[in-house]
Amino acid sequence: MAVSDIVIWHNPRCSKSREALALLQARGEDPVIRKYLEDVPSLDELRLTQATLGLRAIEMMRTKEKRFAELGLSKDAEDAVLLRAMSENPVLIERPVVFANGKAAIGRPPERVLDIL
Repeated sequence: MAVSDIVIWHNPRCSKSREALALLQARGEDPVIRKYLEDVPSLDELRLTQATLGLRAIEMMRTKEKRFAELGLSKDAEDAVLLRAMSENPVLIERPVVFANGKAAIGRPPERVLDIL
């Protein structure tokens, strides 16, 4: 695959994110690395990601993150509320997210990202 064919929303401080990146690289892939905490996905990007993943917004979130409770969010909140919270607080986005071949996968476990290649 060409460099631009695979994108990973990556947090280098996260072991699962590092493992997913290493798995991709071990397969000879050279993904575009987007450090999503610095290059924050827009609300529209998060909506598209949700649709591509085929998940509810809550399934894309780090609900045990301190910020989730600080914002008073609940697992029953509407997707629109949760997507906006992620766009304003990217620490809430579950990671890593890998995009390839018009598909997306959350790397939990990291091997899951290989399913979309």
